[in-house]
Amino acid sequence: MQTTRRRFVAGTLALLGAIPNLVMANRPKPSRGKPMITCVIRYQIDPFQREAFARYAANWGEIIPRCGGHLIGYFLPHEGTNDVGWGLIAFDSLASYEAYKRRLHVDPAARANFAAAASQRFVLREERNFVQVVEGTFELPAQLKPGT
Repeated sequence: MQTTRRRFVAGTLALLGAIPNLVMANRPKPSRGKPMITCVIRYQIDPFQREAFARYAANWGEIIPRCGGHLIGYFLPHEGTNDVGWGLIAFDSLASYEAYKRRLHVDPAARANFAAAASQRFVLREERNFVQVVEGTFELPAQLKPGT
């Protein structure tokens, strides 16, 4: 089934709404008051190779910050669709993303991680989209009334 823009936006919003503590208090802050952009990577994965994807994602936990990305997190499917994973990486700007990509392509551990994904074929497809948070709409705490 092909993903439409509407389905992607709905899925992204559902993902973000389902992960209330996605970014903790010590999250990276935009430099000089500029809003950050987030690269949302949607992976179609082989559902029979979840553990391989989990290792791949865990490796990025060291590589991405070292290369200049603000790693928000990688996510495996939990309930529902079993072949879609997500990666969220924030950047101060598209220029900082471009610098990150240049560092990533020469980093030995990153190259090894890309090679493992290619040889094991657990990532079937990737989509990248760049999003920016609407001021005042992210990380709002739940406001449940007592007894509800």
